[in-house]
Amino acid sequence: MHMSYFMGLDLGTSAVKCILVDDSGNVVGSHSVEYPLQQPHPGWAEQHPEDWWNATVEGIRALLTKTNIPGSDVAGIGFSGQMHGSVFLDEAQQVIRPALLWCDQRTAEQCAYIESTVGEAELGRLTGNRALTGFTAPKVIWLRQHEPENYARVRHLLLPKDYVRLRLTGAFGMDMADASGTLLLDVAHRSWSQTVAERLEIPLEWLPPLFESGDVAGHLLPEAASLTGLTAGTPIVAGGGDQACGAVGVGVVRQGIASVALGTSGVVFVHDDTYQVDEAYRLHSFCHGVPGKWHRMGVMLAAGGSFQWWRNHFAHEELERAQQEGKDVYEILTSEASTAPLGSEGLLFLPYLSGERTPHPDPKARGAFIGLNLRHGKAHLTRAVLEGITFGLRDSLQLIRESGVEVTELRVNGGGARSPFWRQMIADIFGIPVVTVNSTDGPAYGAAIMAASGVLGEDITSLCEKWIQVTDRVEPNIDNQNKYEAYYQIYRGLYGTLQNTFHQLTDLAGQS
Repeated sequence: MHMSYFMGLDLGTSAVKCILVDDSGNVVGSHSVEYPLQQPHPGWAEQHPEDWWNATVEGIRALLTKTNIPGSDVAGIGFSGQMHGSVFLDEAQQVIRPALLWCDQRTAEQCAYIESTVGEAELGRLTGNRALTGFTAPKVIWLRQHEPENYARVRHLLLPKDYVRLRLTGAFGMDMADASGTLLLDVAHRSWSQTVAERLEIPLEWLPPLFESGDVAGHLLPEAASLTGLTAGTPIVAGGGDQACGAVGVGVVRQGIASVALGTSGVVFVHDDTYQVDEAYRLHSFCHGVPGKWHRMGVMLAAGGSFQWWRNHFAHEELERAQQEGKDVYEILTSEASTAPLGSEGLLFLPYLSGERTPHPDPKARGAFIGLNLRHGKAHLTRAVLEGITFGLRDSLQLIRESGVEVTELRVNGGGARSPFWRQMIADIFGIPVVTVNSTDGPAYGAAIMAASGVLGEDITSLCEKWIQVTDRVEPNIDNQNKYEAYYQIYRGLYGTLQNTFHQLTDLAGQS
């Protein structure tokens, strides 16, 4: 029988990752192509959509060459992409200016304007979120206020991956999950919000048709086929934002399953069969990449980022040893940390090194070691950093639990997931089993699953259950869990105690 393949493309912030998956879900090859990030002013972040397009074409060609698979054997393509980035197109579908990215911080005033114009409660009820600087709608308002001549030319508003799909297919479209991050979607009803668009005076006709993630949103144009080496007419599904695709890629597709992505930031993501909103909007509520379902998400800004900071500044000996012995420096650090006792002999670390988002939306929050004494050595501090990051992630889980979602299994992925010591610590601090799975290509893999779903007509959930296997399961140690609980309760009280201090120090140092 003839083998067919599905392609998953993940358009990230620094590179596009292209993978090919066979029809049993095995990854047969992957290729990444990088592109630059422009920062014309401090806190600004932009990219040229043309760079995404060129990198995608190059990535697809290279992947087909590398795997020696003819383009005609690729049965479908799915997209994952960095969320929130605003691509402004004119009447001729030409890019008007570089895209403003998710990490661009220029829109604080516009967020305040949106919340007062729409009304904070109304905005939250409709879009499931507060106005955050990363989201898309504030960027549209910024353009209107600061570049009126560019604004006057806008006829289409797209997100990054949807622009690349437009170039491949000639068809406009956006999926529910990524659209949830624009602040223009009625998340409960999975349709554009007329109320929000009208109050913000953003024309609804700028917004593309909406699809579920596995829906075919277009077919490959002949000219795009000759550029990429694929076959004209190949179906391309809508795909999803990187968070939804990453969750599908590790099988967070039914009630009770949550995931923690341990990257620079830490994302706690839980599947939800119903739409609910956190009253204080400390959690994001978005449509999921699973048709007709939702998800909630807490974001911690410096998860792996805190450990990286510790490694960069305080692990010179370990870095040298890692090079000499050909080991991973994090492995050396975690094994050192394991020599210190649980709770690091009364030492706590606050991981707010870049401010915080969930559960404390405070850019002026700062990090701290609390409880230091003469007995503490480096191993204690390293362990405290890991425990502090994990307590910070548990804060998001607490909000999810308080919202009535019972989490029975946590899937961990990202760099930190490789450490058995850290996985056990997460299980003990969260009090739930922690599992890892065989799929490690995250969002790109989720995009390939969506492509297979759209082409094979099989639902995403059953494909995930067929293709994704649990490779390791760690149960919480009850004794450790009880000990950690006491430390966690103290940790939870610290931010409130120190908030004023953090703000005074930040202001004194002239930082924001």
